[in-house]
Amino acid sequence: MGLYNEQGEALESPEPQHMQITESKGGPPQQGHRSNPLHSRPSKTPPKDVSDNVMFMVGGWTQEDPSCLVEQFCPEYNEWRSAARMVNSRGSVAVCSLEGKIYTVGGEDKIRCHSSVERYSPDTDSWSTDVAPLSSPRSGVCLVAMDGYLFAIGGHDGITAMSTVERFDPEMNAWSKQTPMLSRRAGAAAAVLDGHLYVIGGNDGDMALSSVERYSPVDGTWSICAHMRSPRENAGCTVYLGHIYVSGGRDELSLELCAAERFDPDAMRWSPVKCMRSKRDSMSLVVFNGSLLAVGGSDGVTNLKTIEVYSHETNSWRHFGSMKSKHPGGRVAVLC
Repeated sequence: MGLYNEQGEALESPEPQHMQITESKGGPPQQGHRSNPLHSRPSKTPPKDVSDNVMFMVGGWTQEDPSCLVEQFCPEYNEWRSAARMVNSRGSVAVCSLEGKIYTVGGEDKIRCHSSVERYSPDTDSWSTDVAPLSSPRSGVCLVAMDGYLFAIGGHDGITAMSTVERFDPEMNAWSKQTPMLSRRAGAAAAVLDGHLYVIGGNDGDMALSSVERYSPVDGTWSICAHMRSPRENAGCTVYLGHIYVSGGRDELSLELCAAERFDPDAMRWSPVKCMRSKRDSMSLVVFNGSLLAVGGSDGVTNLKTIEVYSHETNSWRHFGSMKSKHPGGRVAVLC
């Protein structure tokens, strides 16, 4: 069966330099070990023979489409398959992997925002709700793993955007308040690079932001970084070849974006990247088996099932199949 295009037709096998799909070997993600904090520089060359990742698209909920499906891409069969659904259906939920598990944090339904947290175990294909909740309900939280912890950043409590930062310790099953951000941000993006946590864009309650700030876990302080070239919220974000890549989202006029850019930590500046083929608001940008993928999102007319893959050699995107289902507002988590 394999990856599908938007019309449901099977696609040809991917080019080897873009993506390798082989049997999953499992194992916890490297960033989940506290003995290996993320203070080393990521490689600026594509990894060789990296093919043991597993990719999940988690959730996606609107009042019109409350299905909240979960799909897993199975490399050994080269196809998407249904996985267990979350216990509580909700939209604008934050998704992140840590120590071989997937966590979903916060979110909202048509009535209220949530503080609850769920954890997915791929070994049993099941979700558990015995995870400590956030200190307060909020949606549009930014969630990232760093040094064996989860950081839940910002979000919206239904009234205002927030600057709150909380850190989750999986061994203690507890959240602790950290130094708040310098700005209020909901729908921000985040990435960890060179031992710092970068929080990028988002919305302060009035408009989309281009500002960037970074957190140092050593002294617990935030500092201002170079702004992005354009404001954006709900963007996809990841670290790839030693740079932070950001793509999609929507701008200060609430227009969906196909534009992408990347941050060079040595030059401390942003530079443009070739635009994606589709506009993608609330998309996911992930590194899967050595390839940079743009997954899902909304182009302003419809929710997308399609996937694009980026070639850094040619600075170009190409169509790379599709999921089986649409996931409005859903997010991707990759287990290494």
